[in-house]
Amino acid sequence: MARRGAAALALAPALALLAVALAGVGARGAVLEDPDYSVQEIWSREPYHARPNPEPEPEPFSPPLPAGDGEEERQPRPSQHRPPKKASKPKKVPKKKLAPETSPPGKNSNRKGVRSKSSEKAASDDHSIPVARDDVREGCPPLGLETLKITDFQLHASTSKRYGLGAHRGRLNIQAGINENDFYDGAWCAGRNDLHQWIEVDARRLTKFTGVITQGRNSLWLSDWVTSYKVMVSNDSHTWATVKNGSGDMIFEGNSEKEIPVLNELPVPVVARYIRINPQSWFENGSICMRMEILGCPLPDPNNYYHRRNEMTTTDDLDFKHHNYKEMRQLMKVVNEMCPNITRIYNIGKSHQGLKLYAVEISDHPGEHEVGEPEFHYIAGAHGNEVLGRELLLLLVHFLCQEYLARNPRIVFLVEETRIHILPSLNPDGYEKAYEGGSELGGWSLGRWTHDGIDINNNFPDLNTLLWEAEDRPNSPRKVPNHYIAIPEWFLSENATVAVETRAVIAWMEKIPFVLGGNLQGGELVVAYPYDMVRSLWKTQEHTPTPDDHVFRWLAYSYASTHRLMTDARRRVCHTEDFQKEDGTVNGASWHTVAGSLNDFSYLHTNCFELSIYVGCDKYPHESQLPEEWENNRESLIVFMEQVHRGIKGLVRDLHGKGIPNAVISVEGVNHDIRTASDGDYWRLLNPGEYAVTAKAEGFTSATKNCMVGYDMGATRCDFTLSKTNLARIREIMEKFGKQPVSLPARRLKLRGRKRRQRG
Repeated sequence: MARRGAAALALAPALALLAVALAGVGARGAVLEDPDYSVQEIWSREPYHARPNPEPEPEPFSPPLPAGDGEEERQPRPSQHRPPKKASKPKKVPKKKLAPETSPPGKNSNRKGVRSKSSEKAASDDHSIPVARDDVREGCPPLGLETLKITDFQLHASTSKRYGLGAHRGRLNIQAGINENDFYDGAWCAGRNDLHQWIEVDARRLTKFTGVITQGRNSLWLSDWVTSYKVMVSNDSHTWATVKNGSGDMIFEGNSEKEIPVLNELPVPVVARYIRINPQSWFENGSICMRMEILGCPLPDPNNYYHRRNEMTTTDDLDFKHHNYKEMRQLMKVVNEMCPNITRIYNIGKSHQGLKLYAVEISDHPGEHEVGEPEFHYIAGAHGNEVLGRELLLLLVHFLCQEYLARNPRIVFLVEETRIHILPSLNPDGYEKAYEGGSELGGWSLGRWTHDGIDINNNFPDLNTLLWEAEDRPNSPRKVPNHYIAIPEWFLSENATVAVETRAVIAWMEKIPFVLGGNLQGGELVVAYPYDMVRSLWKTQEHTPTPDDHVFRWLAYSYASTHRLMTDARRRVCHTEDFQKEDGTVNGASWHTVAGSLNDFSYLHTNCFELSIYVGCDKYPHESQLPEEWENNRESLIVFMEQVHRGIKGLVRDLHGKGIPNAVISVEGVNHDIRTASDGDYWRLLNPGEYAVTAKAEGFTSATKNCMVGYDMGATRCDFTLSKTNLARIREIMEKFGKQPVSLPARRLKLRGRKRRQRG
């Protein structure tokens, strides 16, 4: 009691002079250290302070000391709730132009499209304080609960039902496992349902808090969410003060269902180190469960070495922002004007809503296939709400152009020896929906599907079943090759449930002889390789390798091992799966089965080896996180492209030196073939070793060579010259003189028929 009394006397002047008192209290809170500081490494970049802040700093918040523990929770509830921003009702806002370069670093350019109720409407309290609109909406990004920037050690709760529902699971958009009663459940859930429960975030430095986003529990079977709550702040985690609206404690309206995020902005920004959410009411048939994100700007602390050591910066001068469709097209045009000799913009078709599916080609001879030069592609945005991949590819296009102009030898070699195609947005219709929702309020699935409700990722023909059924019936008269399996006729019909975007990709891949490709997705940190579909019936998970499993494993590891976080054993799992046992890689079917995936289709219908690259836990990170995500993925994106030059390559020609198209290239011991392109050139991805390779074509005698693949980068040249078979030569001679080869059996039947007619 003596300590409390002294503290109360010390804070008495603060009631009259708020700014002066808080300066002292804030300084004391800033120097508090957490015992976990020495062991927890936070990869944090502070975009709020990366550039000068054009707005004045708010006065720190120093509340009066409460009379006793738990006093805030027993305050009478005001009659009015503060209306939140909900993701269920879009707010109509006129479209804006491209953001200027001098925009605030915390600005989320797509926040203009937040699906929300009007936040101008405040609680009907005569003493309510108006929301600092520009400061909150434009200034402060999420602290990073969803992106894992906030570690588990920074989250605390009053109680929890069990470990799997602990405070560390109270992260926005976190997903529950298949078995919800395990260590990986879908929210923080309090151990008791009463007004004394709370979940708390330790920002580990003074932070200007501006808002709270909440969700209910992710569950297939249960309905749990919080319908209202209070917000409390502290500088030392012992003395707490409730955010007020006039004279009374402010009650924020929570969720009305469990998945749609709801944003509540604080009436004025509050400076503190700790923030606590105290549920006041919850769904009557459920429990206190919630997922959340906190909006806030960490204040500068130059004296704290811990934070300065872990700040993430980038030296690349790129456009780190979210680009809508128009802005994406403008960026492509800017890059094309910067590097007209190595770039070409084209489209592979249109979306359901008529938006063109733009791609950028990067090559020293754009627009043409060079004999002997492999073709590579990146695809992103098959799920419109997985935005990080889209922005990484736009950054990659810009980066390759800049580095080529700077004569970076590594990039120059890549551009001059590879034909690169980058398709950043396969589902632009879905992206526009996600863009309107924004990076915080889009939820887990808004914009995932095409406009007509199709998931492009598993909308391709199921060729696996055709192959496996033929292999299980070896005596079947219907022969199915181990490659270039034809698309079923039903899939090609107009009545088939196939997205126009899917058809466009198929036509694109059939036209260009891609060797290697990666499709960027989000929501996890792992590289998945085919097969994506299990072979055994009625199973949802089963390791199902391809004949080229050893090659796919290497390709996946080449990306994961050069990513800053994928193979880091210290990092926390995104949701439920721990992929560290395979070094950040996974066989798709052993993760979850998907019939008709792009990876499986590409492998069985074309020469292309395709992998799915999940580039981040947060599908749609705030744009302030884009520089850090770029640093995480930049080296991996380049290394993966370089793998297209691994294995063997060559030309298959006839005796006159003319390339033989559609020749089959077989590798002994690998039950999967590839074919030559229209000019007779081919590329076969292989790991280091010695291989017996056979080239064969219709009308030609086959030829076999031993080809050695080394460890150095660069494919081994392995050419073939095939001579025509005797029958092919006879046919060629007969056709030259206008006659067809004589078929002896047919001639005998014809003579027998003539004799019968003569006898008759």
